[in-house]
Amino acid sequence: MPWHASLQLDYHRSDDRTRVSHRHEGPLRVLRSLYPEGSEVCHNVIVHPPGGIVGGDRLDVMVTARPGAHGLLSTPGATRFYDGDGEPGEQHVRLKLEQGARLEWLPLETIAYPGCQAMNTVSFTLEPGSQLLAWDVVALGLPAAGRPFDRGRFVQRIEWPGRWLEQARLQGDDQRLMESRVGLGGRRALATLWFACGSALDTAAQDALIEAVRDSLPAYTETELAATWCHPQLLVVRGIGPVVEPLMQALQKVWAALRQQAWGRQEAPPRIWQV
Repeated sequence: MPWHASLQLDYHRSDDRTRVSHRHEGPLRVLRSLYPEGSEVCHNVIVHPPGGIVGGDRLDVMVTARPGAHGLLSTPGATRFYDGDGEPGEQHVRLKLEQGARLEWLPLETIAYPGCQAMNTVSFTLEPGSQLLAWDVVALGLPAAGRPFDRGRFVQRIEWPGRWLEQARLQGDDQRLMESRVGLGGRRALATLWFACGSALDTAAQDALIEAVRDSLPAYTETELAATWCHPQLLVVRGIGPVVEPLMQALQKVWAALRQQAWGRQEAPPRIWQV
């Protein structure tokens, strides 16, 4: 039986503390709030007890950050799209940041199993003065288990309406896309990190941020990563590699460099990353 589940999170500032209220339907939950950095930043983990998305499932996550609030969200494990016998499985994430809010959307990787028919979307809106630090990491198949992504379809869409659209349609049996140099070149892990600003940054601030990011990128590894400002409100880091682990490690270093440079906050990784 398909799962249809939704989770709504609302971060708000009260008495110099970021708090979160939530509502859910179906098997989506948020664990209790943690404050490893003090009261200003609220850390939460989203859990999906069934452990994966099969054909017919749909998950909707809606996050709002109110003025002055700062929330950080992660997940306890990978999001898994399983073979659904031809039926699509979907996950849709919507992030809304109001004036002066900060939000960090940092889920662990998404795994597309062979034969899945998956749609994975992230959309966000920002009001002036707000800032979003987020990433999305995808692993195609399970190469270590001898299960390549040689059939199925994975559709990915990341959108800031009116400003940025990142979209991919990956078909497992499309050899030209999956194997050629003009496609993925045989690599099966993809990553995108972005730092979006509701108000444009001046040139000096842009230069300082991109320099911090590039200094944090690993050199001479099997992964390829590059960073650029798409426009004065959006810095994007893209990466590709044979497996997901080195990409995730690289993004964690970029994340730490960005939050230090942009917000003066030290690295404070969610505890779940260490499990």
